[in-house]
Amino acid sequence: LYLRPKMSYTSAYMEKNNPPIIGIVVPCYNEEAVIKETAGALSAVLNGLIGEGKISASSFLGFVDDGSRDQTWRLLEEAKKQNELVKAIKLAGNRGHQNALLAGLYTFNDQADALISIDADLQDDSAAIPKMIEEYQTGHEIVYGVRDKRNRDTFFKKYSALLFYQIMLWLGANIVYNHADYRLASRRVILALKEYGEENLFLRGIFPLLGFSTAEVKYDRLERRAGNSKYPFSKMMAFAWEGVTSLSVKPLRLVTVVGFLVFGVSMALSLYVIFSRFYLRVVPGWSSIVLPLYLLGGIELLAIGVIGEYLGKIYQEVKRRPRYIIDKII
Repeated sequence: LYLRPKMSYTSAYMEKNNPPIIGIVVPCYNEEAVIKETAGALSAVLNGLIGEGKISASSFLGFVDDGSRDQTWRLLEEAKKQNELVKAIKLAGNRGHQNALLAGLYTFNDQADALISIDADLQDDSAAIPKMIEEYQTGHEIVYGVRDKRNRDTFFKKYSALLFYQIMLWLGANIVYNHADYRLASRRVILALKEYGEENLFLRGIFPLLGFSTAEVKYDRLERRAGNSKYPFSKMMAFAWEGVTSLSVKPLRLVTVVGFLVFGVSMALSLYVIFSRFYLRVVPGWSSIVLPLYLLGGIELLAIGVIGEYLGKIYQEVKRRPRYIIDKII
């Protein structure tokens, strides 16, 4: 279904002079403080593009309520009554940002020519959407929103994020630097994405693996409009570890490297113990017991922990549980 034809998907639409149908997918969790403003701001962007004839009047906003415990779903129902652009799905329970985003992409894919994903807090500047659509209409099937500046981030968040991207690149994960989950993807791209059936999702690492024509649009990171961030430090660290273990086996290879290093150190310690036995005055047995005990014990626990993480992922994959279950659709 998604094999590349002689003429690209976007070129076919341009030849017919039909403006593309664009869907904006917005995963949200406990966003009652910002959901009205988000719907209004994104509707204004879509209406402006529709008025200019750049996108079809059938374009829409597709919200995904990730099992919110506040009034998010009620506000989405009200928004649907007042705004014909709004569509929404409600998941049966909180499944996490990546699964919620995937639910939106899969549900709305057959209703649009291309989908743009953006977070509900609108810290990713919606002013970049027209540029994304321009890149799509020139033939690019994945358009990444890339953060140009992080002036509004705290010192810790800014440099911890940059460190994360550097570590991911060093581990061999093919990710786009300073890109999160703000992107445009064509219908063909989402069909190809469905072939990736793993349980442990890290979408910003999977999209570059698809191999379609890509472009980047730069934007400045904005302040959150209202409400609180749903990604405190603990969740950020868990998400980073999820990305590392989902895209790279280098941590396992590092265990092997550390094993060789420990072997070398152990050989050196053995020589030291032999030397101490004959030429130094030490308590008999001290060197040969204390040093290997601490060194090897720490290395073994580290290795078991890393291997255990990968075994846990295998355990989750083989059960083949559904990523999400949709409760309601409006």
